[in-house]
Amino acid sequence: MKFFIINGSPRKDGNTAQLLEKSSEGIKSVCNDSEIESINLYDIPFNGCKSCFACKKINGRHYGKCVYNDDFKPILEKIVQSDGVILGSPVYFGDVSGVMRCFLERFIFPFFVYDEKMTSLAPKRMAIGCIYTMNLDEETARQLGYHELFDKNEMVLEKMFTKPIHLYSYDTYQFDYSKYKMELFTKEEKLKTRKTQFPIDLENAFKLGEKIAIEAEQHD
Repeated sequence: MKFFIINGSPRKDGNTAQLLEKSSEGIKSVCNDSEIESINLYDIPFNGCKSCFACKKINGRHYGKCVYNDDFKPILEKIVQSDGVILGSPVYFGDVSGVMRCFLERFIFPFFVYDEKMTSLAPKRMAIGCIYTMNLDEETARQLGYHELFDKNEMVLEKMFTKPIHLYSYDTYQFDYSKYKMELFTKEEKLKTRKTQFPIDLENAFKLGEKIAIEAEQHD
């Protein structure tokens, strides 16, 4: 079986990357002979959807496919044929990172049919996992409506593929807070959360990977 781990963070060893690595271990614990490919989106020069609508043209030769020919196209063609995908992104200003948003546009839109049922043209009903890391605590994130936006993204992913399994990692430790202008957070409180909560988040990321592998086997 083939799985993709998609990192939408600019940091290759940060919180998001660490959680994704644990989810990869979770996949391996269930599907030991599976192939897992990790992709760092910030390494790829690509853009989001161009809204050319070639993928929607009736009887068009690119119907249901992204026509935009760039470095990302061959990667995307492999991803959509996989058995499972886990997406990980930090939350910037209440949304996923810019490159993850670009990825979602390219990943979803070619398969989205503008009919009453919002039919999917996706070649496979692959298992989907979503990991979100954020600086805010859970209460503040909910007050600001972060989850409503995540739910909208996941609703479309469910229509095109399957219902995503998600993990929220709150109040993450980002950097040495003593070195930057940062009055909203303190290094001591962030380190405390890092030591008590992040290990739990890592365990939950491993379990998410297990669930993705199990679901992928059921779709196989």
